[in-house]
Amino acid sequence: MSWWIYLEDDSGESVIVDSHSDGGTYCVGGTSSAELNMTYNYSKPFGEAGFNLRSINGKRAAECVDEMERVVAALGTERASDYWAPTNGNAGAALNRLCTWARQHPQAKWRVS
Repeated sequence: MSWWIYLEDDSGESVIVDSHSDGGTYCVGGTSSAELNMTYNYSKPFGEAGFNLRSINGKRAAECVDEMERVVAALGTERASDYWAPTNGNAGAALNRLCTWARQHPQAKWRVS
């Protein structure tokens, strides 16, 4: 199971970001849409860092950057070879991707489903 996370403009369209191919489900060759599929396996590292991914739902990106950066700093970004492993680094790397988008589009809103 997983979350789908989107960063959207006021019309509900995903904003454009640098091409990426992260997540549990992704476009081969990458996509520039701010959409990320993230495994629920990262719930434990997030929880231990005092973060609930659903807490950003409906908020402007600028409202979330400080907290997200705090959590990324606590978890680190060193990925394991297994994307699905619930490691601090895997969770931190995924959240860092979202932070990058938030800094690029501070007025966009998060949608977490």
